[in-house]
Amino acid sequence: MLCLGISGGLDRIFESSPELPNTFLHDGAAVLVRDGRVIAAVEEERLNRVKHSNKFPSNAIRYCLSSAGVELGDIDRIAFYATEAYCNAMLEQQFVSRPVELNAKLLARHLLAQVFGTDVDASRVSFVNHHEAHAASAFAMSGFEQSLIFAVDGGGDFCSGLLAVGSGTEITQLASFPESDSLGLFYLETIRYLGYGLFDEYKVMGLAPYGDPAPYRELFAQFYELLDNGGYRLHLDRIGPALIRNIEIRRKGMPFTQQHRDVSATLQEALERIIFHILRHHREATGMARLCLAGGVAHNCTVNGKLLYSGLFEDIFVQPAAHDAGCALGAALMMSNELGQPAPRERQREVYWGPDLGTEQAVEHELNAWSGHLDIRRSDDIAASAADWMANGAVIGWVQGRSEFGPRALGNRSILADPRPAENKNRINAMVKKREGYRPFAPSVLEEDASEFFELPGGKREFPFMNFVVRVREAHHSVLGAVTHVDGTARLQTVSRNSNPAYWDVINAFKKRTGIPVLLNTSFNNNAEPIVDSVADAIVTFLTTDLDGLVVGPFLVSKRAAALQDWCTLSVSLPPYASLHRVRSHVAEDRQETVCEIRTGHSGGDGVRISHELFELLMRIEGEASLGDLLDTTMLDQAKREDLVKELRFVWEQRRVRLHPPRAACGHNKVKSET
Repeated sequence: MLCLGISGGLDRIFESSPELPNTFLHDGAAVLVRDGRVIAAVEEERLNRVKHSNKFPSNAIRYCLSSAGVELGDIDRIAFYATEAYCNAMLEQQFVSRPVELNAKLLARHLLAQVFGTDVDASRVSFVNHHEAHAASAFAMSGFEQSLIFAVDGGGDFCSGLLAVGSGTEITQLASFPESDSLGLFYLETIRYLGYGLFDEYKVMGLAPYGDPAPYRELFAQFYELLDNGGYRLHLDRIGPALIRNIEIRRKGMPFTQQHRDVSATLQEALERIIFHILRHHREATGMARLCLAGGVAHNCTVNGKLLYSGLFEDIFVQPAAHDAGCALGAALMMSNELGQPAPRERQREVYWGPDLGTEQAVEHELNAWSGHLDIRRSDDIAASAADWMANGAVIGWVQGRSEFGPRALGNRSILADPRPAENKNRINAMVKKREGYRPFAPSVLEEDASEFFELPGGKREFPFMNFVVRVREAHHSVLGAVTHVDGTARLQTVSRNSNPAYWDVINAFKKRTGIPVLLNTSFNNNAEPIVDSVADAIVTFLTTDLDGLVVGPFLVSKRAAALQDWCTLSVSLPPYASLHRVRSHVAEDRQETVCEIRTGHSGGDGVRISHELFELLMRIEGEASLGDLLDTTMLDQAKREDLVKELRFVWEQRRVRLHPPRAACGHNKVKSET
């Protein structure tokens, strides 16, 4: 029995985004389940390279089908992550701005037929309740026979969350929360005045420990009420006026003041107070000793850690893909259960469900295609070689096996470094992430050594998904300087030899050299892109950041000093979400000029100004073109060509263009062997 769950948008990558509420249609994904077991899952953003993709997950579906060796016609049920009524209502909102198909099922079937050339019978396409899908994604993978379930996010299906009890294969709803009381929107509405927006919530969670909630506690008390029987009420309309009167509003890019830190701390405290109020009541009312969490708010690892330390529940399972991509998982599991194949009662211990690197020969071929830019060595003990690099101060990209499903890099698509020097945090924030210096990095520790370095609540040993913030033992605060946050905590990942032997090996090799069984682990991407997935993605990110080294499979990769002629061997193309524009624009109150831009058609995209010369160069591309051939058409001298390539590389770093070897490139760079 094959069931496919999908989340995401209702248009294709090259089409204009629907004008829909920004809490709907994002985090596109596909998950394929066979007889209740996940066999493949990937977020669309990993493949189309658009963060939080709000596009139809055609690439993700294609991967899932290929992974199972089946075609779309072989799938027994396809399930979308929201009800048909809700999707139709959203489409009706869009109709005002442009004509669209107002029947979501017909639109979904039409898209599937367009992409896969297969007509899908209406009886095989289902729509499920958004928050029920969240709930199923957590409970079905928790291994619990019974538990309380709390699914909470910004919104979906006309509400913002639900409480339920899971028992066996059944989930019984206890309560739901209207969008007017959305805890996700409570957080989002507040952080707007801190210079942040949708998908930035985790940044404020990291800022909160730098603040004191006391100065604004009374102000925030106006924004919510705690009611009897675990109820609460929000007053979202009060947030903006109150903050405008009481703090200096921060715009994006402005420095943080202590006011902003204190507001972050107060917001986090208020969220925790409301969640504890809800869960204390329902823990007592239901007698459930275990808890499952899902929905975007469940990515608040600080709340999760405090719940675990509180002892309110004996055990807590947080769906590692708690955001809307996890609804694709829940939708597939719901359909499988409906067709008589429920998920087995087993605890989820890993999420390596995405595309594999391929064969060693394929990896070597991909690396060799960049022969003018990379130096490549093969190691017979890649863990030892990588550990040597890091012990000597290198920050590396680490790419192995199948990619992770969800928002965390868990050792297969990671940036790794020595966790001891405190300056490594600032260094990586500046050299790779190009982000705020306060933001913490996570430690990955050998599971068997975790309790020596971290205070593990309730005697728990396994924290495989970075879902909980835990306390670093005080004696190790200075030892783990790069991964211990300002409040003495860390977002922990424990690494099991059974679940990920390659990652366990490299941490263990680092332990042999340093005595420390811990590595700094952050996602392998820069600030303009999702986490890398393929070898090609890894090479591009390596070449457009200041990483010291790259490890892919058994290969150690360093950068070469590429000359203009090396860049000229590459091909240039525009991503399908990018478009070129030349417009008249005001550059001063009384003066207009013709300006050139690359714009992105996906949600949240904005224009990047480019020179007229680069605009003309890119306009000549049909599909893809050799950079050398393009430059030959310009009749520019050597210096101007180098300037143009420099500008092109900057735009490449922003992922507005693609630079890559010609499609038929063959590697000629002989790989050295290292034993």
